[in-house]
Amino acid sequence: MDSSLIRLVRSLKLFFKDRFDLHEDKERESVTKADIAKGSEFKGTNLWILIFAIIIASIGLNVNSTAVIIGAMLISPLMGPIMGIGLGAAVYDIPLIQKGARNLLIAVVISIITSTLYFLITPLGEAQSELLSRTQPNIWDVMIAFTGGLAGIIAGSRKEKSNAIPGVAIATALMPPLCTAGYGLAIGNWYYFGGALFLFFINSVFISVSTVLIVRLLNYRKKKFDDPKLGRKVQWWVTFFVVVTVLPSVYFAYNLVKKSVFEQNARSFIENEFQFEQTQVIDSHLSFDKKGSNIEVTLFGKLISEESIAQVRTHLDDYGLADCQLKITQAYKDNEEDLMTLERISQNMKSGLIEDLYRKNEEVLQSKDERIKLLEDELYKLQASQYPVMDISEELRVQYEGLRDFTVMDGYIRNVQSDEMDTICFARVSFTESQPPEAYERIRKWLQVRLKVDSVSIIPAVTAPASE
Repeated sequence: MDSSLIRLVRSLKLFFKDRFDLHEDKERESVTKADIAKGSEFKGTNLWILIFAIIIASIGLNVNSTAVIIGAMLISPLMGPIMGIGLGAAVYDIPLIQKGARNLLIAVVISIITSTLYFLITPLGEAQSELLSRTQPNIWDVMIAFTGGLAGIIAGSRKEKSNAIPGVAIATALMPPLCTAGYGLAIGNWYYFGGALFLFFINSVFISVSTVLIVRLLNYRKKKFDDPKLGRKVQWWVTFFVVVTVLPSVYFAYNLVKKSVFEQNARSFIENEFQFEQTQVIDSHLSFDKKGSNIEVTLFGKLISEESIAQVRTHLDDYGLADCQLKITQAYKDNEEDLMTLERISQNMKSGLIEDLYRKNEEVLQSKDERIKLLEDELYKLQASQYPVMDISEELRVQYEGLRDFTVMDGYIRNVQSDEMDTICFARVSFTESQPPEAYERIRKWLQVRLKVDSVSIIPAVTAPASE
């Protein structure tokens, strides 16, 4: 091998060794062990802090507040016994493993009891997204717990402690699963209880496993056993817990990926295949199931023929949706059920309009008052778009005996030169007899005040009286 290449390889080795060396600022082994062993205790201060943190986290999950949940995780002392178990497994310290496991069990039981009591007395019983997200663990939770545990034990073994350990507590989310388990127990939902408890189990096992790996990498001294079988037994149990944790997580992750692929394909199918000139999709619902998924689409506008619908169904296979059931509801049908569906969709569209408007203007809204004013203005415009023609025509008929007919509506005016569009209120007024221009001007001003609009354009007309 060329000497220059050898020097390059050596230089690279020295570079990476210097950059990734974990021994340079390492705390003394005895100090690190003592700190972790002390953090494994759950009595007195640690116990009370845990109870208060559980209550805070439960409230955060109950009101769906991410900031409150993060605050609870920052003050939670749950990392201590988990790292104690990992350190004990790495150096074959059986008493430390027993101590960590005992204190972790105490912490879990107290946490679940506390959160269950909270959710039994809270008036807010609906499961929010922060709660539901802790009921379906998968392989990504394994990866987060493992890498978070690596960061935690590396930070814990340094002379200068960093903010990595609180960050690990947030990333691995040790506290929320226990609160979710308490919620499941409070409402009698064993699916929530089991899923949340399994997520906590995942986090605990892989934080411990990552602790074992780093402690072994740092060459901490192992305890000597008279019986070498005891060391192998510890290794066997570590391997057993890893396998038991990983296999269900992979299964859950596989189902999650399948669901994500289905939803992505279904949205593409709806967007591309439901392209009709006088009909549009105004509502859709996707339901994933391993035995057979469903797509429900609601259309608004001109009725689509059965032939066209059959043609759309033939394209399901092109999007990987061959086993999917497609249900199409067309809003314009003369029966009570579909009319109720149309009314529901109409209300959803109005709500969605305001929500979209708020999102688009959120960056320019600097205060709560501005937000309220914007929403009030748009709600008023939405309500005022349908003018009370009957009431206004009766009021005008009292003022003008010769009033024949009346209508009012919004219209659009395009400035041809500037190519700008504007909205204006048009009113058509007809009398049985000719009226002077002053009368139409009075009506215009009165309508402007009555309708609370910026401008009104009057379209005068004269209609002969109806023959007797």
